[in-house]
Parts: sequence; C-alpha cells; structure tokens
Amino acid sequence: MTSYGICIQTRMAVWDLSVSVEELGPEAPPLKISVTSDLHIGGVILKVVEKSQIKKDWSDHALWWEQKQQWLLKPSWTLDKCGIHADARLCLTPQHKPLRLVMPSGIILRMRVCFSSPVFRTVMGICKLLNIRRPEELSLLWPVEEKKKKKDKDVGEEVYDITCTVLCIQKIFTASLLVTFSNFLLHPHTEKICLFCFVLKSLLRWLDSSRSLLQQGVKENYKLLLRLKYYTFHDIIPQADVVRLTQLYEQARWAILLEEIECTEEEMMVFAALQYHIGKVSLTEQIVASCPAMEDLDSALQCLEVKMEGESSADDMLETMTAPELHDYLKIFRPKRLTLKGYKQYWFTFKDTTISYYKSKEESSKEPIQQINLKGCEVAPDVSVAGQKFCIRLLIPGPEGMNEVYLCCEHEQQYSRWMAACRLASKGKTLADSSFSSEVQSIQSFLAMQKTTPTNNTAQTDESINTHSLVSPRYQKKYKPKQLTPRILEAYQNVAQLSLTDAIQKFLQIWQALPDFGLSYIVVRFKGCRKDEVLGIANNRLIRIDLSVGDVVKTWRYNTMRQWNVNWDIKQVAIEFDGNVNIAFSCVTADCKIVHEYIGGYIFMSTRSREQSDTLNEELFHKLTGGHEAL
Repeated sequence: MTSYGICIQTRMAVWDLSVSVEELGPEAPPLKISVTSDLHIGGVILKVVEKSQIKKDWSDHALWWEQKQQWLLKPSWTLDKCGIHADARLCLTPQHKPLRLVMPSGIILRMRVCFSSPVFRTVMGICKLLNIRRPEELSLLWPVEEKKKKKDKDVGEEVYDITCTVLCIQKIFTASLLVTFSNFLLHPHTEKICLFCFVLKSLLRWLDSSRSLLQQGVKENYKLLLRLKYYTFHDIIPQADVVRLTQLYEQARWAILLEEIECTEEEMMVFAALQYHIGKVSLTEQIVASCPAMEDLDSALQCLEVKMEGESSADDMLETMTAPELHDYLKIFRPKRLTLKGYKQYWFTFKDTTISYYKSKEESSKEPIQQINLKGCEVAPDVSVAGQKFCIRLLIPGPEGMNEVYLCCEHEQQYSRWMAACRLASKGKTLADSSFSSEVQSIQSFLAMQKTTPTNNTAQTDESINTHSLVSPRYQKKYKPKQLTPRILEAYQNVAQLSLTDAIQKFLQIWQALPDFGLSYIVVRFKGCRKDEVLGIANNRLIRIDLSVGDVVKTWRYNTMRQWNVNWDIKQVAIEFDGNVNIAFSCVTADCKIVHEYIGGYIFMSTRSREQSDTLNEELFHKLTGGHEAL
C-alpha cells in the first residue's frame, strides 16, 4: 500500500516551469506554470497561452529551448521524454519571423521565413515565394562585415518589404537591371565595388543546411545573403526562370568584377560589352515571361522529337554506332624547366577520349609516339583572337601529379573542334555525344564576339559609359576610361543584336566556360604533409592546388569516388577513390562539415534527371550532407 502511494506521488509530482513569451516584450519576466513530467509539449503551450491572456492566433508559435539551442516541435512528446526539468529556460516564439535577404543584384527583400526548419527547407520556402526554380542549388550565408565611413553613416538602404503584401517579384528583379544600367551612365563614381563585397569570399560564411536559422544564431530582421551555392544549373527554361536567370546573371557579373574568377583581357571586354548591352536593352525589353500554353507546346515538341529519334532507320543507327574521329596536323608543347624547346608539329587523331599523335599522316597506321587519355584532365583555353593564337592547355593526371601539355591549332575552326572534343573527353564523353556540335558552335560564337570590327563614323562613341562599373579593378588600373570605352564599344557591335534573354544566357554560357568556373576554395592540410595547401571543390571534381605557386597538383573526379568519411572528433575528411587511391586532410580555414556538405551536395545534384518532378528528395540530401547531425 505504501509503495503504491509513493508511485502515485512520484507520478503526480508538480513543479514550476519558466517560459518567456515573446509577445510580452523583452523586459517582461517569464511566466511560471505548474506542470508534471508527463505533461506533453502541446499542453505546456496551452497553459502558457492561457496565462498570458493575449487573444491572437498562436498556431505558428512553438517552444524554443535556450540552453540546448533546439526547437521543441513534437507536441505529443512529454516533458520527461524531451529531458526538460525545472531549470530549463523555454521561450514561446513564432516559427516564422522577418528576415532581410540580400539578393545577388544588391536588392534587399524583407520577408517572413521559417526559423524552425532546416535551412535547406527554409530556402525552399523562400524560392517558392520568389518564383525561383531548383532551390536545392541555393543557400544562405552571412554577409561580410563592412566598415562604414563617416560620410556614409546617414545613407539608408532601400528595402522591399514583402512580409505583408505580395509584390510582383519579376518587376522587382527586372528593375535591378535598370538600376545597374543607370549606374553605368549616370554615376561616374560607382566603382566602389567594395559595397558589393558580400559576394562569396569565404566558405566560412555558409549556413549549415541541416540546422535551423535560430540554431545558428540568426535573429529576427538579421541580414543574410541568398546565393547560388552549387554550380549545377539544372533544366533552365527561360520562360519559367525569369527571376532565376536574373539572379544567376548578377552573381556571375559580380564574381567577374570582383576577380573571384580569372578571365583574359579579351574575355573581359566581351563581358563588359554584354553588361552594357543587357543594361541598355532592359530599358525597353523584358525577359520572356512564362506562358502555360507555350510550355505545353514545348513539352509536346520535346516528346515528338524523342519519338522521331526512336523511329530512326537502321542505317542511321549503324552510322551512329560508328564513333566519329578527328584527324589534323597540330603542334604540341610540353613546358619543362631548364628547356627552351618550342612547339613541334605532329599528325594527331582523336578517338573516344584519347589523343594519339604520329610523326606524319603516313605513319598513322603504325604505333603512335604517345597516347594521352583525357578523361579526368583539366582543359583551359589559351587564346588571343587578335594575335591569332589558338592553343589548348591540358593538365593530365599522372602518378606524380599533373602533366602540362599545350596543343596549338592553326585557325579558329580547327581550335573549336578540338577544344570541344577535349572538354567532352575530360568529362568522359566521346565525339559521338549529342552535345559535341553545340559545344563547337558555342566556342565559335564566343570567338566571333572577341573579334574587333572597325567602327564607321556613325558608330556610337558614348563617353558617358562608366567603364569602372563594367570591368574589374585590374583593367581599371591598366587602362584609362578613354582607352576602355572604344574597346568595349567595339565588342558591343558583336552582341548588339541579341535580345535580353539571349544576352543573359550568352553571358552565363561564357562564364561557365571559364577554366575556374564553379570552384570554391578552402585551405587544408593533407595527412602526412607539413604545409598547407588549397582544395578546390567543383561540381564534378576535387582539385589539389599548391598554395605557394597556385599550380594544380592533382585532380580527383567524383565518378571515381567509392566513399568518403569524416572523423568528427579530429575534424578530418578521408576519401577513397578507384585504383586504391586514398586521401585524408584536415580543414584549416573552415569546418570540415562545409567540405562534407559540398561533396554530398554535388553528388545529390548529380542524381537529378529531366524526367523527375520538381519534388525534392529532402531525406536523401540530408543523408548525403548532414553527417553526424543528419535528420
């Protein structure tokens, strides 16, 4: 009888729990409610609401456990199951709060976002409101701290508040192009690019995709950046991706202006001309808007195209089965130290993903001098259209690092074919791939843009162009505005006929073709080494870079990766590749969780297909990126 009484007494023990209510204000003392350990979270919220005597809709509110830095989102769980005791400090707060989002164009949106969901899901909600498809490619990061000057302290920032009203998002982002163009013409001192230093510079600033905003110290009305994180633009449709294209363009533009990615002088002039043209055309033209009827027509045409491809004749199939080849006289050069040897001409053949070369065309039936498999290599252009220089730089993986080889072509047509073949081969694709012809056309189109056309007397010589807003600081220092203006206008003649949509897509296409496109850098220390090195993380490979000279030491492709693991205790990443290749490194400038999330994220992106619906496999993403904190 006594033990039964003790059991009842223990089960029914009542104790006080302190809960702060955000609606009562920061100075208000916490409310004390009497609870038992078997009271569920929903019951706690009900008691707090009754004691607050505030009549409002509480459906968006949830309990935040301050000491544990976690949300209590399961209303059926009891206090005992959650591990909550009398010393716990809880807060009843809304799950959705206002946040200031800085877009790549510099526009600031104030909107309500979810502070209780993982960042991955929060970004999905943001992109749904902003009509941005493929939200898995984006994420949030902290802005760079800016030191305000005395003369700038009174300058306020323009914020579009969409917390209560629904504005036309497309008009807001189209307006950003108009603002950009007005800066080119009206503000000669807009070269203060430091104002846009919020573009990605350090991996340290990305938020963890598997944790909520509040868990990472983000408070109401804080400022965060919405940026492209994974450089894999899946299924871009101009009719449906108006906002997405605009934001991609702005992020690409500032990456080039801030010299976060290398480009040649001729490429910079083309980028400047395209920026000038886009800004000018945006005054009178808009990106093609979405039209459901046109989307249905496009889908029907794609289905018809697939059906017609399936009905091809047997002769066409046999012709397709015979893999095409390239044959040409090219010059080859292998840079080595303490040598002055130049280019030598040989007869080259390109078959599958392998280059073979011979002394002459007549000896091509014999054994080649050398065969080079380009699968997994690095391909970069070394071109000067004005100087008629058309070279291809290859970095080929070897047992002791990367071997550097240059191939020199005679003219741009030959260069376009061989460059396209090398790019495809580096990805493991052959000349039979359907993208070969489009790759050739893309290269030829870009070369045509770099050609200077003599301007006539009626050609535009707009001295009011703010060249500092169109080129990076390197060329601002190298040339005076009166030298840059005619060069930009010369390149402009080659793009002046493009529509706004085509110009933006061309800009993105050239950006993606740059050798360092999509690389995110982190300083690491490889196991067994005493010096720090740089690890470049791309959408299809990891690159080991010598920190002292900047040379590529080694490249590893994701498609050869067997597994990767993270030792969270010693903060070390270990990766195993085909061929019994194992690497391990610790991160110096960022947490290893960021590297883990990048690798897992890119692998997740590779699982997407055109046939899939827009529904994302969130569980798979967290399994690949969440690590020991995976949901």
